[in-house]
Amino acid sequence: MDTGQGAEPFVEPPRDEIPAISRMHVEAMESTDDDAAWVIAGMHHVVVRTIGRKSGAEHKVALPFWREPAGHPIVVASFSGAPQHPAWFLNLEAQPEVLVRVQGRSFWADAVILDGDDYDTTWAALTHDRAWYNDYQTRTDRRLPLVRLVEVRPAG
Repeated sequence: MDTGQGAEPFVEPPRDEIPAISRMHVEAMESTDDDAAWVIAGMHHVVVRTIGRKSGAEHKVALPFWREPAGHPIVVASFSGAPQHPAWFLNLEAQPEVLVRVQGRSFWADAVILDGDDYDTTWAALTHDRAWYNDYQTRTDRRLPLVRLVEVRPAG
C-alpha cells in the first residue's frame, strides 16, 4: 500500500543531539503554522505533550507521524534505535491521555500502544513508506513501539 507519506532524504542527527533539536522544533511549531516548521524532510510532525511520570512536569516533544488508513496519526518510539525507550513514551505509558498539536489545531488524544496483529499490520504499512524504521529496529533488542493518537476531544 503506497500512502504517499514517504519522506525526503535526510541526515540523521547524532542521538545525543535529538532532545535539543526536538526542543527547538517544538518552539518553532508553537510559533507558526507554516509548513517550514511542520513538514521536515517531507514528513508532517506533531507536538505531543506528556506529563512526567516521576516529576509531574509538562514535557513536549516534536515527532514525525505517519497517518494510518483510518486517519489516526501513528508515532514511533524509535529514538533512532536507542537501547531504551524515549522518555516521552515512558511518560505516556504512565498517563496515556496526551495533548496533541498538529498543524493548525490541538486536541486531546488517547495514546494507544499497538500490539498483536494491529502492530504487525501497521508496522508493515508504515515501513513500506518509511523503510529506515527497519534500520532503527536492527539497532536495538527492544521492539520499537507504535503509538496511535486517537482524538477524544478538542483542546481548549
